[in-house]
Amino acid sequence: MMKFSIVSESSCDLAQEYTEREKVTVVPFYVSFDGENYYREGKEISVTDFYRKMEAQTGCYPRTSMPSAEDYKDSFLPFVTRGCPVLCICLTKKFSGSMQAALNARQELMEVYPEAKIYVMDSELVTALQGMLVKEAVKLRNQGIEMEEAVRRLEAVRGTGHIFFTTKDLKYLEHGGRIGKAASIAGSVLNIKPLLQYYDGELAAPEICRGRKRSLQKLLEMFLAYIEKEQINLEEYHLATGIGLPVSEYEPFKQQLREELKKRGYHISDWEEIQIGATIGVHTGPYPMGVAFLKRCQ
Repeated sequence: MMKFSIVSESSCDLAQEYTEREKVTVVPFYVSFDGENYYREGKEISVTDFYRKMEAQTGCYPRTSMPSAEDYKDSFLPFVTRGCPVLCICLTKKFSGSMQAALNARQELMEVYPEAKIYVMDSELVTALQGMLVKEAVKLRNQGIEMEEAVRRLEAVRGTGHIFFTTKDLKYLEHGGRIGKAASIAGSVLNIKPLLQYYDGELAAPEICRGRKRSLQKLLEMFLAYIEKEQINLEEYHLATGIGLPVSEYEPFKQQLREELKKRGYHISDWEEIQIGATIGVHTGPYPMGVAFLKRCQ
């Protein structure tokens, strides 16, 4: 019998094949294109269809809505009634109220099942990084480690996550309040592309670069400079590349990254590839691309 069960949200951007195989319960975020009709991400609308619809509708700025406390209760209850501890790994609370909904669900269930063990964790992470933390939780659970010890180990590595990413234009960032309107207009006229980082629980202020090809090259340079400066041994880390909609630039980007890492003595066998989901896609548009890493638990 498993020492604990694992619940996360669709914001972790893990493949359905993986979550089903490893028995990870995924609570969907909701996606809306009109502010009235909402669809469960990954269940009622696929991530690809979400991006295709965004791509087809010029000036379309979809939004996401977090899972409700009831959604979390429905996910926790089957484990609680079997007496199985629950570890729920949530999207950073700085980006969403989803964690609070999970805490509300926990409180309600504890009133009925006072002996239940439900731990709601702030991953402090987004997209691929949240998914990497969930994968580490799966590894620890499969090793037979108790939930309390698993939480301790997970919390020790969650601060090591870092993402470098870019997208094709600035309008979605402007619409979401990440940059000003003047910068967005200038970016459109001058073909400026944003370069962004996520680390220490925050989205860093965007740098800019002219042209898509140059922005991807600069992204690689920033990533490689960072791991060299910080003396990061990537063989101790999860490494992933990710995209929204498939684009022709992705394979050359990935190949160049692989070659540059090989020059530096890295032979990455566990290279993950993800499709970046709607919780980030509403801010980036259909064409985000990036690289992410998170240290593995000891």
